[in-house]
Amino acid sequence: MKKFIYLIFAFLLIVSCEEMSDTSFTPNSSFESDGFGIGEFNSENYAEFEENPFVSVSDQPISTFSIDADGASYANTRRFLMVDNQVPPKGAVRTEELINYFNLDYQEDNSIHPISLNGEISQCPWNTDHKLIRIGIKGKKLPDAQLGASNYVFLIDVSGSMSNEDKLELLMNGFNRLTDELTEEDKVSIVTYAGRSETILNAATGNEKNRIKTAISQLSSGGGTAGAEGILTAYDIAEANFIEGGNNRIIIGTDGDFNIGLSDTEELITFIEEQRDKGIFLTVLGVGRGNLNDAALEQIANNGNGTYEYLDNEEQLEKVFIHDFHKFYTVAKDVKIQVDFNEQNVSEYRLIGYENRVLQNEDFENDEKDAGEIGSNQNVTALYEIKPARTFRKSVPSLSIDFRYKNPDEDTSTPLSLDIYDENTRFEEASNHHQFVSSVASFSLQLTDSSYKGNTDYDDILDWLDNINLSDEHSFKDEFKELVKRAKDLQ
Repeated sequence: MKKFIYLIFAFLLIVSCEEMSDTSFTPNSSFESDGFGIGEFNSENYAEFEENPFVSVSDQPISTFSIDADGASYANTRRFLMVDNQVPPKGAVRTEELINYFNLDYQEDNSIHPISLNGEISQCPWNTDHKLIRIGIKGKKLPDAQLGASNYVFLIDVSGSMSNEDKLELLMNGFNRLTDELTEEDKVSIVTYAGRSETILNAATGNEKNRIKTAISQLSSGGGTAGAEGILTAYDIAEANFIEGGNNRIIIGTDGDFNIGLSDTEELITFIEEQRDKGIFLTVLGVGRGNLNDAALEQIANNGNGTYEYLDNEEQLEKVFIHDFHKFYTVAKDVKIQVDFNEQNVSEYRLIGYENRVLQNEDFENDEKDAGEIGSNQNVTALYEIKPARTFRKSVPSLSIDFRYKNPDEDTSTPLSLDIYDENTRFEEASNHHQFVSSVASFSLQLTDSSYKGNTDYDDILDWLDNINLSDEHSFKDEFKELVKRAKDLQ
């Protein structure tokens, strides 16, 4: 047991682990930020990465990657721009997470599969000599009656670094809201960790809401951070209360400011994979500013059948716990995408984002290789920028896409496929979905001063957004316009 504790301690520190990608990630050094007061030291930690380059189709016609359904980067980027009044560090801006933050209302195809597929090609708005490919996935929306019982373990960091109101207090409010959504078939356990871990509630039922909320109300911060011990305890409790065919999930709330020991990376990953194989899913909630260990939190989610979200205000809390509540219910796991480009129509391609989700081609059919999860009613989008071939045949697909996924309680993957044809569509003629995600991608390229940003600017992005008509029930897309305006002013 002690060995495992040390292993997990080190896992929470390591931010450059042996991921699915060959891409090398290293932590950013700490930096000073005017947003935290003049001269105040900011120890936030982000993983650095190199953008995916253009690849020749004649040399490498196949591209393989895992989906990423996280939304943390968008919420954190918003915090930097709107609260701290500064441009975020490049490592904080992950294009795929900015795009996948938004609900795009992709249509379901009513098939037997838990995911539906769609895609299109248009002129690339930031480089009109190129084209832009959109690949969309929609997780099947489960009616409330089909959600099944949940076995939740709330794993809450109550160490001294969590004392600010945008940390522990915000998490407490969020867990209270999630408690309101519980049914009588659900179970909730609460584990805290500071100097040591403590189980303050074990398998309370969903109709004991007052008991659950009372336990939450008694939380207070102080002491060191025995995060490894807390994780071990959370997995033990989740396994002890496991619901066959149900939603078994640990929800970790922390700033990632851990006290750490030393260990071996491969052993750490092996341990996390062993927990993952038990059918227990993971949601990681990052909170706070000034010492957020974003790099470690993303790695925890990536290796533990999980997703990573960032909470910075009450509106974001409501999005995660209420508006996106169905995402806590996984409908497909280990979702992989393999794209085969047709050299007749495409000369070069570049995957936009997903730098730490790139897979080796041989990993695609390897069911032992971990990939991303998608929740009920969740959408995931990927974009490729391509350089067209000199010859062009409209009658053949420009790319053929193979997908693989597993049902949440299965270990064998199921294949799906989709062909996408190039109709020579101008950008302004593309679907609203396509125009919107392209606008978000261009924003990311501008924000990070990418060498691939092309010849557009923030005003162009605002013009595109003004001509898009999409459902925006909770005004998140309108809020995005404000982010674009703020970035324009700051840069």
